[in-house]
Amino acid sequence: MVTVAEPAQANAPTPSTGARLLGFLKRRRLFVIAFTLGAVLRVIAMLGYRPAMWFNDSYEYVSVALHLRPHPIRPDGYGFWLLILKPFNSFALVVFTQHLMGLATAVLLYALLRRKFGLPDWGATIAAVPVLFDAYEIQLEQMIMSDTMFTVLIVGVVTLVLWHRKMSWKTGAAVGVLLALTALTRSIGLPILAVVVVFLLVKRTGWKPILAVVTACAVPVVAYMGWFASANGQFAMTQSDGLILYMRTAKFADCKQIKPDLQREQDLIPLCNNPSIERSEFSQLYLWYSGLGEVLHRWGTDKFDRSINDAAGKFAKRAIVAQPRDYLSAVTGDLLRSFRWDRPVFPDANTWNQYQFFNKGVSRKEPERLLASVPKWPSYLGTTDRDVVAYEQGRASTKVYWPWATIMERYQRVFYLPGLGVGLALLVGVAGVLARWRNLGGPTLLPLVAAAALVVAPAATAEFDYRYLLPAAPLAFMAAAIALRHGIRPPRREPSAAPVEGPAGTGP
Repeated sequence: MVTVAEPAQANAPTPSTGARLLGFLKRRRLFVIAFTLGAVLRVIAMLGYRPAMWFNDSYEYVSVALHLRPHPIRPDGYGFWLLILKPFNSFALVVFTQHLMGLATAVLLYALLRRKFGLPDWGATIAAVPVLFDAYEIQLEQMIMSDTMFTVLIVGVVTLVLWHRKMSWKTGAAVGVLLALTALTRSIGLPILAVVVVFLLVKRTGWKPILAVVTACAVPVVAYMGWFASANGQFAMTQSDGLILYMRTAKFADCKQIKPDLQREQDLIPLCNNPSIERSEFSQLYLWYSGLGEVLHRWGTDKFDRSINDAAGKFAKRAIVAQPRDYLSAVTGDLLRSFRWDRPVFPDANTWNQYQFFNKGVSRKEPERLLASVPKWPSYLGTTDRDVVAYEQGRASTKVYWPWATIMERYQRVFYLPGLGVGLALLVGVAGVLARWRNLGGPTLLPLVAAAALVVAPAATAEFDYRYLLPAAPLAFMAAAIALRHGIRPPRREPSAAPVEGPAGTGP
């Protein structure tokens, strides 16, 4: 009788769960190290600035969570998130979830580049570095603001689309729901629906997934617009789009040049600025501040009234048509500002200061100090200071603590992503798209166009703000990484060579 020996691996012990996990982490050691350091920085920020940091818009989000209603200026997506967390009465918990969202953005970016596009550990980690280590990204996560949620949602949309080379209708529905959440968090997210649909058409995706994307996005958005109409009498998501566009044009609009239109529409005349008042280079001053913005109060009613919004929108469009060069000059100036190496004060010192990790002079002798008190501004049914106390059920003004605040203040001086970095990443993405023009840009096209839209839209419709640049950064670096993975220069085709297939799921 002949005995056949069994293969050695048949008797090999099965690796334990811990061993498999350790092997998984070792294969991704650089990202694990970067992720851990990024998490540590976020813990330091939470220890240094308690319970949270505040921006001018923060208090409106809190007001929505306390008194649920469709807000006239911005969608309520982030207000819904605050409402979900309201039973815990903790702004510290809110910013903790936002730090998790920031880390999740880096994980999505790394996983997509590593798993679907075959980048090595170091390559995918470099693309995630700006999200993990940018001091202004961490500071934005520490604030009660919607931008971090918007960023993880938009990156989630792009990741989900690129992850599936052949999309099913179920995946399309998931993409549509994420797009709806993105649009309800920030209205700039709604045009991204068009970007995704066009990309799916370029990929020759079937009609069922595309229909699922559009339907799944439309149902929540239309429902929200119906709710908005029941409260404000207008089927829309906000009634501030006209005012914001007016803000964009107010610094250059010349009523003498658009006079023929004004003669036909007398209701627009009150929006003309007094020629004796010196114009400001900052567009936001015409909407949010008294003085230059007082033209919006000449109707004797709230400036976010529907009629004022409609009139302001008409006026802005007339100004753009009558003065296209001035409009393009304003937009171009903001775009150039987006890609600067330095970070000068803009649009004003008050706004610029709210993005800083100030340590307020804390030291070992005085380890705790008040950074800033919550202002007592009028709110929907009270005042802003009472609203935040009602949500927190206690003190909510930001206090800084030594040594953590000092660490973050010094860290921010050095470790931040310049706008030039985003610009260079976009240029690499453009080169990758041009190299594959026969394939209509390949998978690089989606993150590139989405990132470009997030940079251009504020400059075209409102005004540049540093925080508007941060959601575009991970998409820009995603586009650059995919372009470099595919090669900026298109490969030469040898007549006798066999076709070489790329990694699974690399898209069109």
